[in-house]
Amino acid sequence: MESKLFCWILLSLLILSCFVSQTNEKMQGQTLVYLYKSRLKQNFGVDTSLFKVINHVNEANVHPQVGLKEEDRIERLPGQPLANFSQYGGYVTVHKSAGRALYYYFVEAHHSKNSLPLLLWLNGGPGCSSLAGALLELGPFRVHSDGKTLYTNKFSWNYAANVLFLESPAGVGFSYSNTTSDYDKSGDSRTAADNYVFLVNWLERFPEYKDRDFYISGESYAGHYVPQLAHTILYHNKKANKTIINLKGSIIGNAVINDETDEQGMVDYFGSHAIISDQDVYQIHKYCDFSPNATTQSRECEASYGALEDNIIDINVYNIYAPMCFSSDVTTRPKKASELCGDTIQVWRDSPSTIIPLLKEFMSSGIRVWIFSGDIDGRVPVTSTKYSINKMKLPVKIAWHPWFLNKEVGGYTQVYEGDLTFATVREAGHQVPSYQPARALSLIKHFLEGKPLH
Repeated sequence: MESKLFCWILLSLLILSCFVSQTNEKMQGQTLVYLYKSRLKQNFGVDTSLFKVINHVNEANVHPQVGLKEEDRIERLPGQPLANFSQYGGYVTVHKSAGRALYYYFVEAHHSKNSLPLLLWLNGGPGCSSLAGALLELGPFRVHSDGKTLYTNKFSWNYAANVLFLESPAGVGFSYSNTTSDYDKSGDSRTAADNYVFLVNWLERFPEYKDRDFYISGESYAGHYVPQLAHTILYHNKKANKTIINLKGSIIGNAVINDETDEQGMVDYFGSHAIISDQDVYQIHKYCDFSPNATTQSRECEASYGALEDNIIDINVYNIYAPMCFSSDVTTRPKKASELCGDTIQVWRDSPSTIIPLLKEFMSSGIRVWIFSGDIDGRVPVTSTKYSINKMKLPVKIAWHPWFLNKEVGGYTQVYEGDLTFATVREAGHQVPSYQPARALSLIKHFLEGKPLH
């Protein structure tokens, strides 16, 4: 009953008529000053050696889960069409003494649930709800414009896997802590540790998935969450000298990977797409310090970024070609209940300037690594991702070429030695499965099956 109530509260505030074209105004505002102010944040630029020693996962936070699976079963969501798969939602405690618990929504596969892999999805932010991913991107249902009824998403990723959506960290969506100060201690390290504890407990609750092939996926700032969780899993598998979680691969979309090249790529994307002038691009590259060690920026840099802001303020940078939303039926902020990208978390204590070393670690460990990019996203654009991958200096295994779906180009792809695959998704914005659901489903099927795009 509790999980149904939470789902109903969320569904009641999701009116899709404008959401995708008007993604959280607060997030877009943060984009405008991303380069020259991000380096001034005290908690940015932490060295990646932080992740060479994982915070100890206290065994006291691994709890008995007997009987909890059936308590979490959702018979039917409000306004839901008939479905041929089981779904669950509920809380998993990750820190008992602090009262920290993470909320999940789980949908079993449409078919072959006993053999298809387990896929975890994480939205980014930091601070964005993964239920947005479930209901607006890749989950089994979408919300009608009346905000009251659902319809079937025929391109849901549970046609390819058993899909687990996790609200992370505590303070995001319906995940919470009874210790208010926890929200001011949020950061990459704690998120990775809590997500790992969640998985260990969840697999006790759903033991049939303990030995199942496991993959981690996500978008945007999950470019940090996904690799750090994967690293934590590998660490504990090695420490225990056994496979605790059967991790096989990770896939991240329009992902924050390497601050320096992410920022350079964003500026160049705006310039190459006729959004800012060549002069603005030149000025920013001349006067702005993109290095992760920069703590101040010149007045010339700030002035150049002011010009950039003036030119992008009236478009949606998450999809540069999307129409803006002017419907009077949609409020700027939800009137009540959980926000899709809330502001409970005001402090982020650690965010390394790059996660490239972790990607290299996975490749050397035989973990499948894919990175994809919607090619009309201006927030973490395709140029940023290409620049970041280029920093890895990997030899090309399969040269750049188009991949197809229904005889149309779905995007372009290149495979590197070490089996890192990069793929673009044509005509997709920041939330790829929202804008191009068929192409996104084809992409995830190829990834899970280990088949190259063609």
